[in-house]
Amino acid sequence: PYCPECGGEMFYISRLKHYVCRSCGLTLTLQEIIELREKTKENRESDEDEKRKVRKEYLQWWLSKK
Repeated sequence: PYCPECGGEMFYISRLKHYVCRSCGLTLTLQEIIELREKTKENRESDEDEKRKVRKEYLQWWLSKK
């Protein structure tokens, strides 16, 4: 897996049962990595929805001026 913070490579330490990023040193369990990825995915989807909403509002405004 890759680090959700910096994108660096993560390696597993079995005695700690955690993944550690080689670049920034972030330590996470596998469950935490999965949760962060889901949260990031949800944020990207909500950003895309917001952009669509703004475009639609702008288009309606522009068409109303003609």
